[in-house]
Amino acid sequence: MEKALPSQLNEFVNVNNYQQISKDMLEMAQKLGASQAEVGLHASIGLNVTVRLGEVETLEFNRDKAVGITVYAGQRKGSASTTDITAESLKSTVEAAYRLAKLTEPDPFAGLALSSEMAKDIKNLDLYHPWDLHVDEAIKLAKTCEHHALAVDKKINNSDGATLSSSQSFHLYSNSHGFTGAYPTSRHSLSCVVIAQDLQGMERDYQFTVARKSSLLEKAENVGIEAANRALKRLNAKKLSTQRVPVLFHSSVAQGLIGHFLAAISGGRLFRKSTFLLDSLHKKIFQDNIHIYERPHIQVGIGSAPFDNDGVATKDKDLVKNGIIESYILSAYSARKLNMPNTGNAGGTHNVFIQPTHGSFDDLVKTMSRGLVVMELMGQGINLVTGDYSRGAAGFWVENGEIQYPVHEITIAGNLQNMFKQLVGVGSDIDKRGGIQTGSLLIEEMTLAGV
Repeated sequence: MEKALPSQLNEFVNVNNYQQISKDMLEMAQKLGASQAEVGLHASIGLNVTVRLGEVETLEFNRDKAVGITVYAGQRKGSASTTDITAESLKSTVEAAYRLAKLTEPDPFAGLALSSEMAKDIKNLDLYHPWDLHVDEAIKLAKTCEHHALAVDKKINNSDGATLSSSQSFHLYSNSHGFTGAYPTSRHSLSCVVIAQDLQGMERDYQFTVARKSSLLEKAENVGIEAANRALKRLNAKKLSTQRVPVLFHSSVAQGLIGHFLAAISGGRLFRKSTFLLDSLHKKIFQDNIHIYERPHIQVGIGSAPFDNDGVATKDKDLVKNGIIESYILSAYSARKLNMPNTGNAGGTHNVFIQPTHGSFDDLVKTMSRGLVVMELMGQGINLVTGDYSRGAAGFWVENGEIQYPVHEITIAGNLQNMFKQLVGVGSDIDKRGGIQTGSLLIEEMTLAGV
């Protein structure tokens, strides 16, 4: 069978042509009268295979290209994009962006980041590792993953499928400061979702692995076995009475809690005054031993990037040190709105870590002694304006420092500001599968609403 993907992205993307396109579009914008302009080009190729109960359920290929331009006419801004990169279409796109700019209201904070902030040395972060993958090989890996899951126990009697995905992308950003930066990336993943059933009912769980390099993925059989074991452990779940107890967020869900913190200190929420952490810079939010930091230049990192969406150089920084907020997360625009230095975070953060304060997950369970381990969260009951937090949860009940039985149909509630103050433990069981990497997080006390 033919290969699903070209062995190299340059079989799909002509880098020199993309650079010329960005240059031509910027020149067109300037001839129309734009004071500044910026162009972003993106191309991706990918394969996605889902197998369910041993049969191929979906087989998808994608080959996508898109270009967008933002034009500034003084302090007026207009943007347009297209997936058609013919000369006529590109010209029309630039003209459309300029017309929109002339129609919008002036914004005193609009414009490119400063030319002095542009990335000067674009580091090679080793983010591109194409997988020379055949369709039949992809199907075989997905089938292997699901087969091993279904073989773990007779109680694993159904599946929502195993999915293998592989993609390669090319990113280029250019602006009228004369900056052009471009780099390719790859991303590969394998996941499995299965259902366990006994006389008491059914439970569903999953496992996944993701990496820039296919050789760094977990083995297909291990992903399937872990998905099955997670589902089996949830059988015979009990309900709990309403009470206030310590709550341990397992590392597989803990990154969401750190994500809420990052959202609360992001520029957009700060200048709109829609965050409970307004005016929190240099204030103590966590306990003394909490250290949260960003490292954008990790080789082969899932969240690594040499520059942000404004072309600004990314850099290492402490977000929280000794429990104190040391930096907000700002783009050029939000930095100007807040009259603060640009932090190089247009588009978000790049590889955020929280330093462990304790040992393993088991150590944290012993430290907690009695309470709830959260393995799954449901719903979106988070209000970042007030910090109020309320979500459905499932997991395990702990007594005397040991897991006793699975629990479900409960709600955990609190306020994020109080939860951050009561973050008393960070485990060394770091989940490395995303742009936020953290171990399990132990909160001293939350409200558990049950029966």
